[in-house]
Amino acid sequence: MTVFRENKLFAFYTGLVVLIVLLAIFAPYLAPQDPMAGNMKLVLQTPSAEHFLGTDKLGRDIFSRILCGTQISLFMALCLVALIAMVGTLVGVLAGFFGGWLETILMRFADMMLAFPGIVLAIAIAGILGGSVINTILALLVVSWAKYARLVRSLVLRLRNQDFIQAAKIQGAKTSSILWRHILPNVMPMVVITGAMDIGTMMMEIAGLSFLGFGAQPPTPEWGLMLNEGRQYIQTAPWLMIFPGLAIFIVVAIFNLWGDSLRDVLDPRQE
Repeated sequence: MTVFRENKLFAFYTGLVVLIVLLAIFAPYLAPQDPMAGNMKLVLQTPSAEHFLGTDKLGRDIFSRILCGTQISLFMALCLVALIAMVGTLVGVLAGFFGGWLETILMRFADMMLAFPGIVLAIAIAGILGGSVINTILALLVVSWAKYARLVRSLVLRLRNQDFIQAAKIQGAKTSSILWRHILPNVMPMVVITGAMDIGTMMMEIAGLSFLGFGAQPPTPEWGLMLNEGRQYIQTAPWLMIFPGLAIFIVVAIFNLWGDSLRDVLDPRQE
């Protein structure tokens, strides 16, 4: 509680993040309409009291689809960030702590991944695997772990020669114990900060792949897919793109601001 009292912005953005998470969890119960149920009598209805944000080309309620899309988009982004952080941390710890030929192989592979434009490579991988939620996560995982690996490696290189690490070795501590008790606790704050700041970015990239047809498939109420479905009606029914795009903008902005404030709280260099 002291952290929240001393960091008003962090407390404010944390409250907004908690609100988004709660909306995602309870979206199926809060949605006024079935997001999958169409009604051809209500095709392309303008926003009204009955349909707060209008309806789409199949007569589905846009507000209900955006609300349920929060659950899908947030779940995908959080799973993706968690997987990227785990893979990148594992590679970075192994490369930084053991060094030698293992470090050379892992870091050259990471450099190779960083040499390609990430989203272009993700599109290529998703195109090969086929459009689906799982394949989108796999494609972005393949192209995004290298940044975490290099970050963690640089932190481990500074830690492995510290006195407390050498003392643990002299006392006969096992390598696994050193990694688990001394290395990981010291690198995790930066990993958590980086992951928190990447949630918004991952949501944007997931929505981008869905917009291009490589992510979630119809009739899934996913924000990027909703933008794709509404683009042909941009002149006759602009609400089909305006409201999903606004949802992406608001949620991504909140998570980016929350990540910045979390960095101010956790980053040891701020002390």
